[in-house]
Amino acid sequence: MRDAFWRAIYSLPEGFWQHVTWLGDSGLLLPAALLIAMWLASARRTWPAAWAWTLIFGAASLMVLVSKLAFLGWGIGSARLNFTGISGHTMLSAAVWPVALWLVASRASHPLRVALVIVGWLLAAGIGVSRLALFAHSWSEVAIGFLLGAAASAAFLAMQHRMPHPKLRASMVVLSLLLPLVYQQPGNAAPTQGLLERAAVRLAGIERPFTRDDLLGR
Repeated sequence: MRDAFWRAIYSLPEGFWQHVTWLGDSGLLLPAALLIAMWLASARRTWPAAWAWTLIFGAASLMVLVSKLAFLGWGIGSARLNFTGISGHTMLSAAVWPVALWLVASRASHPLRVALVIVGWLLAAGIGVSRLALFAHSWSEVAIGFLLGAAASAAFLAMQHRMPHPKLRASMVVLSLLLPLVYQQPGNAAPTQGLLERAAVRLAGIERPFTRDDLLGR
């Protein structure tokens, strides 16, 4: 079963997985997360929802940041789990896409909103698989990223049963979420990893960041 899964993954061209993985890029999803907060803050009655999203998403993002800096700067990871830090692409995807699609369907019926949230989680799972297909992350890094992001989006959406949520035009939300494409062309990755490596080197006072090869003793 496992061999069949990997054969199916590698039967697809690398270019396909590059396009899938771009949907989880920080250059696309960090601005999208900010736009979600702005839409939630667009009416006074939904300010609590905006604060909830900001705090929950911010906490999840901070966990990813700390895990990556801890490894890059101090080599804190797990050779047994092949873990060098939480997959940012997977976490961002599982946190942002379900909430973004829920917001797009804010005027729709409850079953449709739920269906789109599930689509968002499935898309995030596909992005996680793309990180494996491109050898960017290990199973543990992708799994933890998905669980963290899904927990963040699920916690926020569960809170919406007790909070007013905005009734927005789907077209307006979609157009706003496309704004990052003005400067972040599809397929072009944001320089996040390089920035993290430079920050880790400076904070830890080392000559170069730790790598997976260092962790595994290659």
